[in-house]
Amino acid sequence: YQLYIMDQYRILILMYYLIMLKRFVPYAYEKSIFDIDVNDLASLGIKAILTDLDNTLITYDESGPNEKVREFKNNLNELGISLIVCSNNKGKRVNRFSSSLGVGYGSFLRKPFSGPLKRMMNEKGLNKESTLMVGDQIMTDVLCGNAIGLKVILTEPLGKKEPLWTKINRCFDKPIRKKMQKKGLLKSLKERIDGKI
Repeated sequence: YQLYIMDQYRILILMYYLIMLKRFVPYAYEKSIFDIDVNDLASLGIKAILTDLDNTLITYDESGPNEKVREFKNNLNELGISLIVCSNNKGKRVNRFSSSLGVGYGSFLRKPFSGPLKRMMNEKGLNKESTLMVGDQIMTDVLCGNAIGLKVILTEPLGKKEPLWTKINRCFDKPIRKKMQKKGLLKSLKERIDGKI
C-alpha cells in the first residue's frame, strides 16, 4: 500500500512538472526582438506586438528609442502591424519612451498576473489571435502571455544591468531556460512556421 501511495505521489509530481513546464514554454525563441523577421509575423496574421521595454527593446542604461528600435517599428508599420510597449515599470519611463517612439503603451502591468494586460488589450480592441507578445523573461512575459493564450516570443536580455527583483527572477529563469534548450523546446519563429508546430 505504501508503495502504491509513493507511485501515485510520483505521478502527481510528474504531472505538475509537465503542466508547469508547458506554461514556461514560449511559442518561439529569438536572440533578440531585432532578429524577428517581420514578414513572418505578417504571415501569421499578427496585427499587434506587445513588447516588454527593459532589456527587450532597450537596456536599462538607455532612456529613449535608438535607431534599431525605430527601424523595427517602421518595418512593422509598413506591414500594418502596431507596436505597443507593455512594461511592469512605472509610468514616467514608459510614457517618455513610448511618446518619443510614437506608440501606445501600458505601464505597471504586474506581469505575470494577466488581469491588467487583459484589460489593456480590451481597451485597445486587441484580440489574442492577431496579437503576439515579446519579452526577455520567462517568469513575467512568458507566463503572462501563455495565461492569456497569446503567442509569446522569448528573447535574451539585451544587457546585464537589472534591478534586484529581476535578478531574483533570473534565478528561476536560467535553469528553466537551460532545461527547455536541452529538451529542444525553444524553436525559432521560422522553425515554428515552417514546421507548422
